[in-house]
Amino acid sequence: MSPRVPETPEDAAFLAAYSPAAFPRPSVAVDVALVTVHGGRLRVLLLARSEAPQRGRWALPGGFVRLDEDLDAAARRVLSTKAGVEGVYLEQLYTFGSPDRDPRTRVISVTYYALVDHARFARLSATSAHLVATLDVPWEGEEGGPVSARDEHGDELALAFDHADILGHVVKRLRGKLDYAALGFQLLPPRFTLRALQTVHEVVLGRPLNKDSFRRRMLASGRIEPTGEQEQDVLHRPAELFRIARKSAV
Repeated sequence: MSPRVPETPEDAAFLAAYSPAAFPRPSVAVDVALVTVHGGRLRVLLLARSEAPQRGRWALPGGFVRLDEDLDAAARRVLSTKAGVEGVYLEQLYTFGSPDRDPRTRVISVTYYALVDHARFARLSATSAHLVATLDVPWEGEEGGPVSARDEHGDELALAFDHADILGHVVKRLRGKLDYAALGFQLLPPRFTLRALQTVHEVVLGRPLNKDSFRRRMLASGRIEPTGEQEQDVLHRPAELFRIARKSAV
């Protein structure tokens, strides 16, 4: 964080006469999409709203930003208190500011997405009352648009506010950055097979990839390295395990 600019005498005089109440002020919130990959689908953690407005609808973990915290800190607090998770990949996504997006007042939402491997995600969902929803993306590539969420029975969930649009932006961002930012590694455990890495890429992109070309590209990228270990306790031929290369900037 940059150091605060010293206050000049002119600034002090101006601030002494300044009234924040002279201008209407919107509320600022953060909403966080906690995303994983499992069973060949993108999945996200949702919470049922327990009070009005839109009681009973499903929402992303979110909350209002406190006056004494920065945005990233607010997003981390929301993940910790409402999703029970800390220390995961977290990135600011987009700012949603439509005047009518929240019926209570003018609420500007600075949205984030967080990525976690499924094993850790499963531990979270097993100890919470939250719902793990499957994302249903109705468009290809990076076209963009709203994304629906479905429960374990395949029934579409009623999402609160503009959270269908937020989820659409999450998918679009993941697809756009998957290769050059190597976000796929954040959805895997520390040691993974090439098959698992390919599956993550296919799920995020929404299309199949050629096995041989994908393997060559990953091995030539310098981003992964073999661990010298193989899978354990599998019914098929054990596959080699890889990890993020120590020299990688991922």
